[in-house]
Amino acid sequence: MTTLFLKLLARLPLRFWHGLGAILGSVTFWRNRRYADRLTSNLRQSGLASSEAELQKLVTQSAREIGKGAAETVPVWFRDYTDVLQMVRGCTGWQHVEQALAQGKGILAMTPHLGCFEIVSLYYASRLPMTVMYRPPRQKWAETIMRAGRQRGKVELATADMKGVRLLLAALRRGEAVGILPDQVASKGEGAWADFFGRPAYTPTLPVRLHQTTGAVPLLMFGERLADGSGYHVHILPPDIDLSGDKTDAARRLNAALEDLIRRYPTQYLWSYNRYKSPGGLTPPARQQDMDTPA
Repeated sequence: MTTLFLKLLARLPLRFWHGLGAILGSVTFWRNRRYADRLTSNLRQSGLASSEAELQKLVTQSAREIGKGAAETVPVWFRDYTDVLQMVRGCTGWQHVEQALAQGKGILAMTPHLGCFEIVSLYYASRLPMTVMYRPPRQKWAETIMRAGRQRGKVELATADMKGVRLLLAALRRGEAVGILPDQVASKGEGAWADFFGRPAYTPTLPVRLHQTTGAVPLLMFGERLADGSGYHVHILPPDIDLSGDKTDAARRLNAALEDLIRRYPTQYLWSYNRYKSPGGLTPPARQQDMDTPA
């Protein structure tokens, strides 16, 4: 019954959902102090604002965009697949996919928490297969809804565990694409400390390992959220990310590439995400240095 109701609501224009999301994002920012502090702190850390006034403007815009990102899940997950694809108004960089395929290479599609990351795999999978890694929510009903919304077209889902990694490897060896969030906090033992906007973040090294094992072509992909609820534009960036060599150095280069992309669309990044979390009691390098410094 809930799914049917959401499918009916999903028919409302995208402009409605983005408008509602912008309002809810602003309300959440003003009512949830912890959320607001993290969003503001992360944006301040980024150094993207040259003044306090500019910082507050970015914070306000980002809160609205984060709200849009939450609200747009309804039309993206619950509209008919054909209708979802019609929300994509264009794509830049598809030639990089074709070049990789012509070389017989798999594609490492890295989609950060930027814009509408849900739309990217659905768009790609309307043309070619993509296996996407995800972390199942704790509630079984939520996972059922998530899988129904994401596993459409030629999308296959892989859980964030060893079984899922094996599925990703198999897809890459078939010359297909795999989708990964490169800016998600890695689990303990599965990442490396690498600066992200000047502060150590525990960065997943899975993209590095997949590239070094299979020779897959790394591409950054994201769905730009267009103004006035008019839809999305999918961007596919060229394979100029060096993931070779030491995994920590490769993680640093990956984060640098993500920073460059985020700087182009700063308000569409998920600044409320706890990117600097320390998993499993790990201590970031800077904090470790502070502990080692004599009083």
